[in-house]
Amino acid sequence: MTWLFLPILIAAAVAAWVGARSLARRRQQGVRAHSRPGQFGAYALIWTLVPALVVLIGAAPLTPTIESGLIVAGAPEAVTELEPLRRNAFFTDARAVGAGQPAAQIWPAPYAELLPAEGARVAGIGRLLDLGGVVGAALAALLGALFAFSRIRPDMRARNRVEGWIVGLLFASSAVAVLTTVGIIASLVYDSLRFFASVPIMEFLFGTQWSPQTAIRADQVGSSGAFGALPLFAGTFLIMLIAMTVAAPVGLFAAIYLSEYAGPVFRATVKPMLEVLAGVPTVVYGFFAALTVGPAFREFFNGLGALLVGGPLDGLGQYLMLVQNQMALVAGAVMGIMLIPFVSSLSDDIINAVPQSLRDGSYAMGATKSETVKRVLLPAALPGVAGAMLLAMSRAIGETMIVTMAAGLAARLTLNPLDTVTTVTVQIVTLLTGDQEFDSPKTLAAFGLGLTLFLVTLVLNVIAQRIVQTYRQQYD
Repeated sequence: MTWLFLPILIAAAVAAWVGARSLARRRQQGVRAHSRPGQFGAYALIWTLVPALVVLIGAAPLTPTIESGLIVAGAPEAVTELEPLRRNAFFTDARAVGAGQPAAQIWPAPYAELLPAEGARVAGIGRLLDLGGVVGAALAALLGALFAFSRIRPDMRARNRVEGWIVGLLFASSAVAVLTTVGIIASLVYDSLRFFASVPIMEFLFGTQWSPQTAIRADQVGSSGAFGALPLFAGTFLIMLIAMTVAAPVGLFAAIYLSEYAGPVFRATVKPMLEVLAGVPTVVYGFFAALTVGPAFREFFNGLGALLVGGPLDGLGQYLMLVQNQMALVAGAVMGIMLIPFVSSLSDDIINAVPQSLRDGSYAMGATKSETVKRVLLPAALPGVAGAMLLAMSRAIGETMIVTMAAGLAARLTLNPLDTVTTVTVQIVTLLTGDQEFDSPKTLAAFGLGLTLFLVTLVLNVIAQRIVQTYRQQYD
């Protein structure tokens, strides 16, 4: 019923806008008014719509409590004498029967005979509460509209009132975004402190063994887990380094070509095609890494190892023949491909922002285009390009799907790109997958990893923003 009332409420608000606009136009005849008729209409629309929405939103959290109280208060004595769990199950089935659905379980006598009557009573209570909410909202809308119409006069500052409502709405939207961020950080910090109360922070940051386990029994073998996150940090750093090795030169060179060498038609055609890669879901990159790039790399290294076996590098050949699909090199290479449009787009914008006077001065001195790019444009755009690289690094550190599908889950302290490794984000997903108890170090370790990842990416983003701001202050 509430959802059916919303179109009626919107129609009433529009009618109030039209009526207030017409009333203001009539009262302003021959008089110099402060605001336009449309602004008076907007004022009436706001005062019709907002009070009704406040009533509906305020009643939403109160309705279930009131409904439960009314249901329990009018229940038969046989139902009220049930245990709390059984009583709640009975009321749940009564709601289902009242909605025309079958009960979830078979009830013995006398509850089976009471269930249809209770279902009808519960449904009636629900309809009554819905009707009460709709009536309250309609009454609030009517009173708000009457108040707005009573204030319409030529000297009223309707424009200022409407702008005040708009400013309040914008402030509320900003406050929601800020408070949401604060809430996320507070939750992350709180659960991280609970984790660090069980695991020393130095052991977490510098420990070399990662095996988050919890004991089911006190005498269980291996009941104490190892929470040294250094292998996770090493795996994250290794994959990020490989990804930036691919993305940084390719993206930067693409940006230089598109900005300085490509013609208008070629640039208008190729740049959108390059940026299409930014819209590809990361899970698609993960499939590409697992099904195409991984097998190709494995065949290459296995073939190279077969050539080395039996020679002076027999040990290396034996190792290369054991290389599998999942490795840090595969995840880093595919992640680098994903970051190319990110780096090229930012770098292209930064290079184009370099003043044309610097180019003209270089050409006037007899420099060629390549010399201008190397000795003028790149040094001038270097702070902005560095900021773009740091932002790309933050994106690489936070990537999950590609690493999960292409790098494996083994927590190894290694810098060998042919080994399977894991990252911080992958372990967060692993720890929080399935039914978990949020009072054990195993699950709380995800919050410790999340806090560490948040701080690292925050530092990188702050540094990147400072670099970009310095660049802008220099050339704006």
